[in-house]
Amino acid sequence: QLQLAESGGGLVQPGGSLRLSCVVSGFTSNYYAIGWIRRAPGKEREGVSCISHRGTMTHYADSVKGRFTISRDNDKNTVYLQMNSLKPEDTAVYYCVVEEVTTQEAVCTYSGGEVDYWGQGIPVTVSS
Repeated sequence: QLQLAESGGGLVQPGGSLRLSCVVSGFTSNYYAIGWIRRAPGKEREGVSCISHRGTMTHYADSVKGRFTISRDNDKNTVYLQMNSLKPEDTAVYYCVVEEVTTQEAVCTYSGGEVDYWGQGIPVTVSS
């Protein structure tokens, strides 16, 4: 059973930056893709970004491409989401998610049926 612990959210002005961290404990010998899903009030859940088991493959939603960067430090069991040029529409609760995958290059599907573990969620507010 994996456990996820997120940190780094908060309030930031438009154009600012935040870095989210997700520490995952309880890894086994399986492969895991790790990513972030966000949920904003009144909006559908959105898969924001994901990184493969070895960190060789990444995915970004079109809405964050060029502004967000995901990275992974397997020695520290930590995934980071560097968020730059933040916009008010980035305001949401961000959830770290883990999917057990069959290959080291697979990234997240973000579908409810495939996400195996969820973090508790961390709020990000972009406002002046």
